[in-house]
Amino acid sequence: MRFVIQRVTEASVTIDQSVVGAIQKGFLVLIGVSNEDTRVIADKMVKKLICLRIFEDTEGKTNLALKDVDGQLLLVSQFTLYADCKKGNRPSFINAGNPTLARELYEYIIEECKKEIPVVQTGEFGAEMKISLCNDGPFTIVLDSDVL
Repeated sequence: MRFVIQRVTEASVTIDQSVVGAIQKGFLVLIGVSNEDTRVIADKMVKKLICLRIFEDTEGKTNLALKDVDGQLLLVSQFTLYADCKKGNRPSFINAGNPTLARELYEYIIEECKKEIPVVQTGEFGAEMKISLCNDGPFTIVLDSDVL
C-alpha cells in the first residue's frame, strides 16, 4: 500500500465540474493499493498517517499531528501509484490491486480515518477526478507499507 501525503492549506476533488470533497488545513492523501494488501496493512498505514507529526508547533518545529491542529483529511484512491515504468515509456499498472480489493480497502481506510478525524472527505473510487490543492510548505511524504 502506498500513501502520498501532502500537507495542505486547502484541497478539493471535482468530478464533472462538481466539487465532491473539499477540506481546509490538513492532508490530501493519494492512496494506492496492491494485490498483497490487507486490512492489517491498512491499519498500520492509517495509524502512521494519523500520528504523522508534520505540522509546526509554536517554535516552528514539525512536532504536531493532524489531531493536534484540528486537521482534516481528503482521501483519494489512485491506482497509478503502482505504475511500473521499467520498460519503455508507457507505464504498466499490473502491480495495482484489482478493483474489488482496492475499493474494499479504500472504503475501509475511509471508515478507520473517520473514527479518529472529525472531517474526512473523499474522491470517488474509479472516477475521473480533478484535484486542486495548496501544498503547505511544500510538504509531501510518501508512505510505502513495504518499507514501514
